[in-house]
Amino acid sequence: MAKPSLIWLLLSILYIASTANCASTATRSSSRASNFIKASCSATTYPALCVQSLSLYASSINQSPRQLIQTALSVSLDKAQSTKTFVYKLTKFKGIKPREKAAIKDCFEEIDNTLDMLVKSVKELKNMGSSKGQDYQWHISNVQTWISAALTDENTCVDGFAGKALDGRVKNSITARFVHVERVTSNALALINKFGSKY
Repeated sequence: MAKPSLIWLLLSILYIASTANCASTATRSSSRASNFIKASCSATTYPALCVQSLSLYASSINQSPRQLIQTALSVSLDKAQSTKTFVYKLTKFKGIKPREKAAIKDCFEEIDNTLDMLVKSVKELKNMGSSKGQDYQWHISNVQTWISAALTDENTCVDGFAGKALDGRVKNSITARFVHVERVTSNALALINKFGSKY
């Protein structure tokens, strides 16, 4: 009778040890991924926002520059899409001053252009495959150009609300959203500039 209990005890100890070892390995891997994200984000203009927005995806990013760039662009695309939805709802809102309505319409066009540029960039990175040499540089250059254009569109919207004539909640809410999109997009561009040659 003692032998089955001893075997059971031994199996339990082995199971607990292997579970602890797996957890320890996962923790080390997660820690390395987090450190990679923090180190990479130090090259951006908004490092705290960069770390905050990418840390959620640490397990999929791991320590891959390719995954880091794709994730940063996906975050930017997601924020731009939610901003477009917000601006669209504002275009339907009653009681907005004519000048605000015109600025909102312009912002809707700008965020639509931003989305086009970001979608093109994501597709370009995915379709790059194993390009090398001049083909590779051409793809990276396209992405850098399109993201820069997206940043220009985002800034154009914010500039459209300049001046005291357009002041208040509408201006503040649109500006806050566009500034956030501009910052995550700027971070994505900085990461592409940093890792473009290593992609």
